[in-house]
Amino acid sequence: MSDTAMTAQPADPELHPKGVVSHQTSTGISNEKLAMWLFLGSDCLLFGALISTYLLLRHRSVTGPGPEDVFDIPFTSVSSFVLLFSSLTMAMAVGAIHRGEERRCRTFLVTTAMLGALFIAGQVYEFTSFVKEGLGYTTNIFGSAFYTLTGFHGVHVSVGIVFLLGLVIMSLRGNLGPERAETVEIFGLYWHFVDIVWILIFTVVYLIP
Repeated sequence: MSDTAMTAQPADPELHPKGVVSHQTSTGISNEKLAMWLFLGSDCLLFGALISTYLLLRHRSVTGPGPEDVFDIPFTSVSSFVLLFSSLTMAMAVGAIHRGEERRCRTFLVTTAMLGALFIAGQVYEFTSFVKEGLGYTTNIFGSAFYTLTGFHGVHVSVGIVFLLGLVIMSLRGNLGPERAETVEIFGLYWHFVDIVWILIFTVVYLIP
């Protein structure tokens, strides 16, 4: 009878330094982190399809401006550097929360959000300039493929900014201590993924003639 009672008890959670409790899973990582990896894997397929579509359609336009007529490579390069630099501040935020430095983590989260917002502002300016030069979403096939690909990435960045602000609010309310470090780490996976995807988009769309 006692043996049955013992086997019915749930496994004790694994205790880590700083009193953080982590429940064991069959995969070795938390369910939340596994869910994020699965989401990023599906997003890879989606971006792969969008990039492939762009490569197939970008030179099939018979009317309207093409890539060589509207792209401003120096401006986009600076905007890209801003977004990539935000990966550094995101990594510093993750490191700070693991060390229990909540105020420093909050500062890096706000900085990351500001850099992301600056990138979005640059993208809005770029899109506006292209429209003024005659390249709208329905102007030609190139325009449709370009705006769909880069705009979809811009949506990802915008969603990330909202989540960053949410983490900052959690921190201000005292709900983002070292015991919730994995929450920041999981979001860091998303943000780094968005930055890596932009490197690929920038190379394929702007640098390859």
